[in-house]
Amino acid sequence: MGDRVLDEVDDVGLGDAAGHQVGEDERTRRVQCLFELHVHHCPGRTGLTARRAENTFRNVSGTVKETFGARPTPPAALAAKVRTLAPTMTRSMQRVAEAVAGDPAGSAALTVTGLAERTGTSEATVVRTARLLGYPGYRDLRLALAALAAEQAAGRAPAVTADIAVDDPMASVVAKLAQEEAQCLADTAAGLDTAVLEAAVAALAAARRIDVYGSGASHLVGQDLVQKLLRIGLLAHTHADPHLAVTTAVQLGAGDVALALTHSGSTTDVVEPLRVAFEHGATTIAVTGRPGGEIAQYADHVLVTSSARESELRPAAMSSRTSQLLVVDCLFIGVAQATYDRAAPALAASYEALAHRHAPHDRRDRR
Repeated sequence: MGDRVLDEVDDVGLGDAAGHQVGEDERTRRVQCLFELHVHHCPGRTGLTARRAENTFRNVSGTVKETFGARPTPPAALAAKVRTLAPTMTRSMQRVAEAVAGDPAGSAALTVTGLAERTGTSEATVVRTARLLGYPGYRDLRLALAALAAEQAAGRAPAVTADIAVDDPMASVVAKLAQEEAQCLADTAAGLDTAVLEAAVAALAAARRIDVYGSGASHLVGQDLVQKLLRIGLLAHTHADPHLAVTTAVQLGAGDVALALTHSGSTTDVVEPLRVAFEHGATTIAVTGRPGGEIAQYADHVLVTSSARESELRPAAMSSRTSQLLVVDCLFIGVAQATYDRAAPALAASYEALAHRHAPHDRRDRR
């Protein structure tokens, strides 16, 4: 349902009958009207739960505020936003985004027609890309690009790191990866909603049981979170078997927390157990690079991650793991702070239990 509403979002931002732009509150009101129309009049929607309806509207209205918001993206944050949103764009929009991020000065000098011709797209695609990046129109994007170019020329903003080539020397690989990882972490930190993060921490700290879902690289991040939570005395589980994840999700309910890690926001083996946990009353958290993805419909709290540009030698799973680990560490530290009286002695006990395994061999031999 969220996708159907988002398909009509462009019409929301077109303005009133006289052609004047409408404000953010009016745009959100119009989206809510579209949303209610789909909820109440579309066949098969009668079973939509109030929580899922609220989550869907939250994500749809958030997309509208981001796309048509009255507060444009600051120039310094433009490149970060391009890196974050590019994987969610169509291929034609990606070409526009890559052009403005790679050459802000050159792009700022082009008209909307000129940029469309340079990228092999249409004027409408250029305008849609500008809106997705947080600008009312292409004129506002050009101004931001000019400002970004000036900052880069003054040395205040790093250039977008180039992809790693097959024949790059190791020193270049190290430098490029270090830059990409640092930028990925900075982008994720800048985009994290601390209010949502605090709500997720509160839910985890009070949870009777915590189940964590992830697939592939995201499963490894989930394992990292689970072992951290176990060491401070919380009951946490993660399952590599997706069938087991679903069957255990059935056992969750009020007072439990289910947390899903999926960069794409649409991995079936991750979405399904979170949906089951959601439907059984557990508090649900999603850590994803696609806040408008399917996973968000079943998440009470959505934490958004960034990732570096995907390339042949560096798939999205590699860079998304870096930002996921940052979010996981933030959640863990927040929970440890909230449960310090219990967490501190539990952590000390776990250190003590393993201390002999880290002792020098001669010391262990004397025992």
